[in-house]
Amino acid sequence: MWKDGDLHVARTVLLGDGRRLVPYSAGNNLLAHGVVLLPAEPRDYESDEQLLAEVRAFIHRYCDLSEAFEQISAHYVLFSWIYDAFNEVPYLRVRGDFGSGKSRYLLTVGSLCYKPIFASGASTVSPIFRILDAFRGTLILDESDFRVSDEKAEIVKILNNGNARGFPVLRSETTPTKEYNPRAFHVFGPKIIASRTNFSDKALESRCITEDMGRQPPRAEIPLNLPTKFADEATELRNKLLMFRFRNLNRPRDLQSIADRSLEPRIAQIFSPLLATIETEAVKQSVLALARRYSGIIATERSMSIEAQLLQAIHDLWRDGAVLSVKDITEKFVSRYGEEYRRPPTPRWIGALIRSRLSLVPAKSHGTFVIPATEEAKLRQLFERYDIGDDGDVGDVSIGGEREITSSAKQAA
Repeated sequence: MWKDGDLHVARTVLLGDGRRLVPYSAGNNLLAHGVVLLPAEPRDYESDEQLLAEVRAFIHRYCDLSEAFEQISAHYVLFSWIYDAFNEVPYLRVRGDFGSGKSRYLLTVGSLCYKPIFASGASTVSPIFRILDAFRGTLILDESDFRVSDEKAEIVKILNNGNARGFPVLRSETTPTKEYNPRAFHVFGPKIIASRTNFSDKALESRCITEDMGRQPPRAEIPLNLPTKFADEATELRNKLLMFRFRNLNRPRDLQSIADRSLEPRIAQIFSPLLATIETEAVKQSVLALARRYSGIIATERSMSIEAQLLQAIHDLWRDGAVLSVKDITEKFVSRYGEEYRRPPTPRWIGALIRSRLSLVPAKSHGTFVIPATEEAKLRQLFERYDIGDDGDVGDVSIGGEREITSSAKQAA
């Protein structure tokens, strides 16, 4: 127990509402089999910088990573011990084929994280919800072990709900009287994942800081098999990291001042909590450089997407002073990108994309659908987000009693 700088050991904790907390039994099945790892006792350390150096040296001793990802992994370990001071968390992910070192990474870095929960090789997903809810630690997940599509879908739900506070996973449980009882499972927390490929879910992909493994043979000094001292070394570091949690959990942090507004919003969101744990300016700039690279990748992917193509076709009409009818947008889209599609795009398909992908709502005017002036603000935001041209001054004109978006050139004409 830690309170106001005072550390002491107690067998139970009595809460103000009369509840009494007791530790899990040492014979608990999850603890006895190493599914969940805990520290043994708080152990003092010289300084946060020295502790970070010890964590990084441990990772370097047993894993072969790029310098940047090794640095991030060490900071992520410290971050995991105070993650509950934040409302969002990033995920670490290693990607590669069999034999690329993914499992070694999970075991090495995972063994140092806050209450690691090793879910690799789990027979079903169901226990993961319950273990996460009970221990509220760091999920160490070999995603490739879940080969059944239903299990993978459940894992994706955990990962999508688990990076922000306040999004529990709901499941129905059967009561002794055979009634269904909905229950919320807490899945928020740090997660370290190994996978062979990218996630098909782009939103989930953007939550991960990723290292590609196995691009070159590992360093010669890395042991092929972990020595017996590995577990003792990890326990000793977890003991020091427990003291780090006591000292740092309630420190004030200003995430607004840390956030880099030049980054993609999602990238800024996932990197800000990690940056809040970094004290050295040089290291902070190194991590920011990686964040900018991720931000650039997302911007590039976005510029090549069907949404970007559709917006470019709309912008071409806007720039030329044309009314933004779905029919004309389709013709412009076909002239620019039609050869990239196996079937010729139709106005019906383009109209559906405008609604579903761009969230714009065309309105009927004189027998044809157009993008109305009420969508102007949203369209401006889309142009800016996808970095499509210079939209200039936008006005609207009356055509047959209806109002459509048109450019300033059209208005002047």
